[in-house]
Amino acid sequence: MMNIFTKFEKIGYGILAVIVLIGLYLGLSDDIYFDVNYAQEDGPVEWGTAIMLFAIFVLSLYHLIRLWTTKKIFWKLGTFLFVVLFLFAAGEEISWGQRIFGVESSEFFIENNAQGETNLHNLVVGEKKINKIIFSQLLFLVMFLYLIITPILFRKFNWFKDLANTFAVPIVKWHHTIAFLVTTIFVALNPASRKWEVYELAFGAIFFLIFLGPLNKEIFEKKQPE
Repeated sequence: MMNIFTKFEKIGYGILAVIVLIGLYLGLSDDIYFDVNYAQEDGPVEWGTAIMLFAIFVLSLYHLIRLWTTKKIFWKLGTFLFVVLFLFAAGEEISWGQRIFGVESSEFFIENNAQGETNLHNLVVGEKKINKIIFSQLLFLVMFLYLIITPILFRKFNWFKDLANTFAVPIVKWHHTIAFLVTTIFVALNPASRKWEVYELAFGAIFFLIFLGPLNKEIFEKKQPE
């Protein structure tokens, strides 16, 4: 039987399973401890998420620099957008190092940020936090399209395959999709109020594995433009 996982993927999924299952156990046995210690601000879970997002930024930047002379403009554009996106996501996760360096928030963020921090995802619009709007609605739609619809289209239609490859969009393997679905179930079973911090870490870890070994891995191979 062919081994569908690389050694690194086995290690990555193993670590992720431990984090999610420990979180579920703590949430079921002592949700207060989970919220105050395991998934608190600047805790191990939040820092893990920031590290994963930053790792994807570094990996994308590495691809951009290494393959700059051999790839076409749209590939460079797509990869550059991922560089910016994941650097922004990593910075937002730790409020751009505000608590690390002891930087005070400006008056705008004190008045309009739910936590008084210098970041955009905790801004309050009307009576709703931006992250509730984005992560609860828009992100769910994007994840559904990317993890389920995109790999189907990639396998069935050459025009979509060419489009994804042209813009350097990593396509998920089915085990990435399954990992997300299984993680979603286990996180949803957790009664703790900050359980979605674990989900964000899972998001970062699985996306790192996707960018490290996508179905269309040839997009990160050296190839002279036609």
